[in-house]
Amino acid sequence: MKRGLWFVAGAGTAVYVMVRGRRAAETFTVDGLKDRLGALEVGARMFRDEVAQGSAEKESELRERLGLVPHGTPELTGGRHRAIPTTDTPTPEGSN
Repeated sequence: MKRGLWFVAGAGTAVYVMVRGRRAAETFTVDGLKDRLGALEVGARMFRDEVAQGSAEKESELRERLGLVPHGTPELTGGRHRAIPTTDTPTPEGSN
């Protein structure tokens, strides 16, 4: 019984090592490296998109909490105060 158990354990280990070795060899081929670089690019793009989405959500949350409208001018209600529109007016060429 002991010999059979050791034979099965050795055969299983040999199969495992062969499969792992084949995968490792495939990793270092040209196609394997291209696949890994492509996966890295996709992962980086997904990470960038998630960070941008989180940033936009947080900005919206902060604007809502601070009472700002999406274009950045404060929302004032009632009274004599009014929101001042922000317009970029071009400066004359002669004044610096």
